[in-house]
Amino acid sequence: MTVIPIRHHRRAVLSALAAVTAAVAAVAVLIFSGTGAHAQPAPVGLGTAANFSVLAGSTVTNTGPSFLAQSLGVSPGNTAEGFPPGIVAGEIHLADAVALQAKNDLTTAYNDAAGRTPFTSLPAELGGSTLTPGVYRIGAAQLTGTLTLNSQANPAAVFIFQIDSTLITAANSSVVFINGASPCNVYWQVGSSATIGTGTRFVGNILAQTSITMNTGATLQGRALAQTGAVTLDTNTINAPVCLQPTGTPTTTPTATPTTTPTATPTATPTTTPTATPTTTPTATPTTTPTATPTTTPTTTPTATPTTTPTATPTATPTTTPTATPTPTATATGPPTGQPTKAPTALPTSTRTELPVTGGSGGSMLVPVLTGLGSLAVVTGTALLVYYRRRTS
Repeated sequence: MTVIPIRHHRRAVLSALAAVTAAVAAVAVLIFSGTGAHAQPAPVGLGTAANFSVLAGSTVTNTGPSFLAQSLGVSPGNTAEGFPPGIVAGEIHLADAVALQAKNDLTTAYNDAAGRTPFTSLPAELGGSTLTPGVYRIGAAQLTGTLTLNSQANPAAVFIFQIDSTLITAANSSVVFINGASPCNVYWQVGSSATIGTGTRFVGNILAQTSITMNTGATLQGRALAQTGAVTLDTNTINAPVCLQPTGTPTTTPTATPTTTPTATPTATPTTTPTATPTTTPTATPTTTPTATPTTTPTTTPTATPTTTPTATPTATPTTTPTATPTPTATATGPPTGQPTKAPTALPTSTRTELPVTGGSGGSMLVPVLTGLGSLAVVTGTALLVYYRRRTS
């Protein structure tokens, strides 16, 4: 008589467990899907256009002592008026092969930026907003006041603004960064023309379909790149955008730290320097004097730590000839009186290279959420199992 109820309860418990599992899986899918929509975009490749502060299709016109930190180019046009008094720190290319290649690369970059998805739609007014990395779509952009870009502690963060028509800033407006964003990864794709207002401090690469006008005293940390029209300047400063990640890599890595002080100072300049300040005092007097001049200077840092006072000629084979024979010092009775002639470099001091983030910008928040969901599923399943056992016992 109890078979039917037991089977009934068993089916109910199994159905409940299946429902809980399905619910947890569905929530996890929704979380991952939402995160994917905000995935970190890749930088827009500018090609050779990255070498130019100003690039125009028809002409460049300047008034006053404007300064361009990089090159100036025009193609297919061939005129650039106002230089001097304007100063171009790079080169000037008018209707030549270099300008043509840069214009072609600009077209590729413009199309790349315009086609990025997914994007987040924004209202026309950007002033007073704080934005995180991503792709943003605006009909006609207006900046009055301050726009803040928050990189969320990622110096390689990418911001792409897709503007259907015009970009206009009011006088004395600004774009500022917090948490380490890099100006070289900010892109303004403008469907028609851009006008940067008087005294505005603007940041990023302006990729305009038609023309770009910078009013009196406006500054730009980035590039003004116009495809078909003119670029007009008036006492402006355009500096190259600074990427925070280093571009160089240390060439050697020390493998050990010497623990004793050398007793002689060679007069030739070694190619590497000791990696640390000697930390111990010689405990004995060298018993021999080198009888020959080393034929080379070591090209790498010693790979072992000396533990006693050397009593013979070093066993490492040098590869270059110093200019003089090391002069041995007298018997050491206390701490060495000299320091190595080259400052120790310790470990390479260059900042580690930050790579663009390719995952979701909110990925770090998934761990506690999924952990909580998993715990809920386990608790629910356990409760149902206990209930089932009590009903069948």
